[in-house]
Amino acid sequence: MVLPTYTYIDLLISIVLAFIMLGVGLSLTYQSFKDLFLHPRALAIGLSSQLIVLPIIAFVISYFSHMSLPLKVGLVILATSPGGTTSGLLTYFFKGNVALSITFTSINSILTLFSIPFIVNLTLWFYYGRTTEIHLSYIQTIIQIFMVTIIPASIGVMIRSFKPEFAIKTQKPLKYLLIVALAIVFIIKFFAGSHHGGSGITMKQVLNILPYAFLLNVSCLTWGFTLGRITKLGIKNSYTIGIEAAVLNTTLAFLVAGTLLQNQDMVKPSLIYAMFSFWTAIIYSIIIKKSHGVKIFSDFKS
Repeated sequence: MVLPTYTYIDLLISIVLAFIMLGVGLSLTYQSFKDLFLHPRALAIGLSSQLIVLPIIAFVISYFSHMSLPLKVGLVILATSPGGTTSGLLTYFFKGNVALSITFTSINSILTLFSIPFIVNLTLWFYYGRTTEIHLSYIQTIIQIFMVTIIPASIGVMIRSFKPEFAIKTQKPLKYLLIVALAIVFIIKFFAGSHHGGSGITMKQVLNILPYAFLLNVSCLTWGFTLGRITKLGIKNSYTIGIEAAVLNTTLAFLVAGTLLQNQDMVKPSLIYAMFSFWTAIIYSIIIKKSHGVKIFSDFKS
């Protein structure tokens, strides 16, 4: 197996993702999630949706799109990367089910060890055929994702267990710092040349990708919320599932496409998605709150 060569941007992405998962770990307490595991319907429905339906939505959009093959694969990679700290932050701001959001992120960090290699390799086989040399190594992917997700999150949990006051004081400012760090990563990835690990994206590619990335975003928001309503999970849980479905972990997608697959074209859909998904999630939050007669920063009635 030939190991990939890492650029400083690849290392930066890994570091930021590790800190994101550390922040997730600092938020985890046994008491917070007791009710979720005693009454796991919302968790089970949301997770199954993220792992199965979202990649299917992305695949259908990519299949009928006019994008190149690497961009098609990149859109699916994005959909296999569930929400991270940004979705949790938005859920916190708009008074969704924060415990549910954080649980999604923590459990998905484990499930993606296995779901990402399987789904991505299946997509590569479909678009490139059996003869392609492009593939995602199961062992390498599991090790890489484990190192930057499971281990930092576990450290966060231990800190929360032994130093709860420190964890509580740290997690709030850390959330804001991570948002800034994510923005810096996106900017560097966008403007850096491809020989330095940047995307090398052109305006023509931006205009080509944007409609399909936006369609994926709207589809995920709509699907997540509608699924919650159909399954009678209540407004608060339905809103949260919508956020988790649409605010995807673009940093993890960068890691998979750019670092593990070493294909900067496959990174580009995630890069474009990151430019607007935070803002569309805010618009979604306002629409849901207003349509149900709830003040924007007030708790849901149900």
